[in-house]
Amino acid sequence: MESAVLRVENFSAFFGQNPVLREINLAIPENRITAIMGPSGCGKTTLIRCINRMHELTPDARVSGKISLNHEDIYATDPIVVRRQIGMVFQKPNPFPMMSIYDNVIAGYNLNGIRLSKDEKHTIVEESLRRAALWDEVKKSLHRRGTFLSGGQQQRLCIARALAMRPTVLLLDEPTSALDPKATSHIEELIVQLKDTVTIILVTHNISQAARVSDFTAFLYLGELVEFGPTEKMFTAPKNKRTEA
Repeated sequence: MESAVLRVENFSAFFGQNPVLREINLAIPENRITAIMGPSGCGKTTLIRCINRMHELTPDARVSGKISLNHEDIYATDPIVVRRQIGMVFQKPNPFPMMSIYDNVIAGYNLNGIRLSKDEKHTIVEESLRRAALWDEVKKSLHRRGTFLSGGQQQRLCIARALAMRPTVLLLDEPTSALDPKATSHIEELIVQLKDTVTIILVTHNISQAARVSDFTAFLYLGELVEFGPTEKMFTAPKNKRTEA
């Protein structure tokens, strides 16, 4: 296995007494795209919510086992620090509706009380929008609300907002499921470009999307990790009958 930036070890997650994930073991390689696939309700979103400590915001939620980022146990770290290192983009584009494009990008710093000079803010906004392939489209309208953008642009704005905190890992929860084919293709190209600078974990229902963009694929079924390996191998010669089915 290539060098792993994130390790999930004997990890289980529960809502009350109900197990949603059972004894997951996974090593996520650095600067690669790992797709997490499986049918609805198999625990894909719960797994990535656990990776950035959002699962515990749900009443009755608990976990067992370990997740470590660069050998540091994320459950022994302040969750606010974890969420700076592990960014997340959701299924539906969700720019903060009352904020401008500029303020959306810099929101993480403001919400965390991190003071920046005007020049530092400008640099971060431009750099993040460039990395999200959005700068050229919005540079003349940075002070308009983010909600005036198209769906695909809004999703790239949300990616820029996550990238602004310079995370080590970026979690994408079905980031194209609410978008049209053209916007989807834009986001897929962007994801492939981003892996040079950030490790990406992509939850997707879309088998062809996983085949197009991911280097590795994890297949979950009923809360268990059935199979994990290079995408090409999994799609051409899966080891497990359940993966094949």
